[in-house]
Amino acid sequence: MLDVGDGHRLYWEESGNPRGVPVLFVHGGPGAGCAPAYRRFFDPRFWRIVLFDQRGCGRSTPSAGVHANTTQALVADMERLRTLLKVERWVLFGGSWGSTLALAYGQAHPERALAFVLRGVFLFRPFEVEWFMTGMGLFFPEARQRFAAHVAGDEGPELAAWYRRLTAADPAIHGPAAKVWCGYEEACARLVPRPESAEADAKACLAMARIECHYMVHGGFLAPNQLLEGMARIRHLPAVIVQGRYDMVCPPASAWDLAQSWPEACLTVVPDAGHSAMEPGIRLALVAAMEGMKTRMA
Repeated sequence: MLDVGDGHRLYWEESGNPRGVPVLFVHGGPGAGCAPAYRRFFDPRFWRIVLFDQRGCGRSTPSAGVHANTTQALVADMERLRTLLKVERWVLFGGSWGSTLALAYGQAHPERALAFVLRGVFLFRPFEVEWFMTGMGLFFPEARQRFAAHVAGDEGPELAAWYRRLTAADPAIHGPAAKVWCGYEEACARLVPRPESAEADAKACLAMARIECHYMVHGGFLAPNQLLEGMARIRHLPAVIVQGRYDMVCPPASAWDLAQSWPEACLTVVPDAGHSAMEPGIRLALVAAMEGMKTRMA
């Protein structure tokens, strides 16, 4: 556990080759946390694999905490972790919100980045947030209907209504809201949706929903086009972008826009995949990307 101040303590772990090339797994959400399966994208004989749970996520404490939880704070946390581990430079591997944070970190500290492998690109532009809130309903109208119905009748913008519920002190208010929020995203995250589960982990749901909504309310703590406008700082670095053709959470237009601003990057569009990193085609493409990076790191 790493104390990063502001009352936050971060869970982190290392695996693989202690003398290998460092790679940092930057999880999605924001709010999702890490899982043991995420180590499997990396050959443990070659890579020094570092995973961490961002503020309020997974095993970090306080769970679902949004106080002092900003993009800038998370970038600073990553630097603290790098310093602790005595890593000079590392590869940034991030998907969905993890792609956002990896880019923000790289642009803040380009001298600390070796390369990027990004998946399901999200640039936190206003229309991308609006797509999440309403656009996914064009393809998943039943999921969108359940989502909207939960805050029906609340005054003001829908996102603000969600934030009031998810940050409410009463578990009878924030608990059901978190389950509905996560159910909406899960219903849209795969090319072939999985059957709805009644066994959702309440703690994990609250962290995911509350922190994700917190970042959306605050525009990701980024200027609307900040990441594309900052590409000059990192475009000289190797990069692979993996994108599901039918990604409904983070549509391919964002990966395309990033690739247009990063001509040196390799864009791989998986023809039979949605958003989830664990879909077969996405998994294969990410492992292939990391295998290809080995030759560039030698």
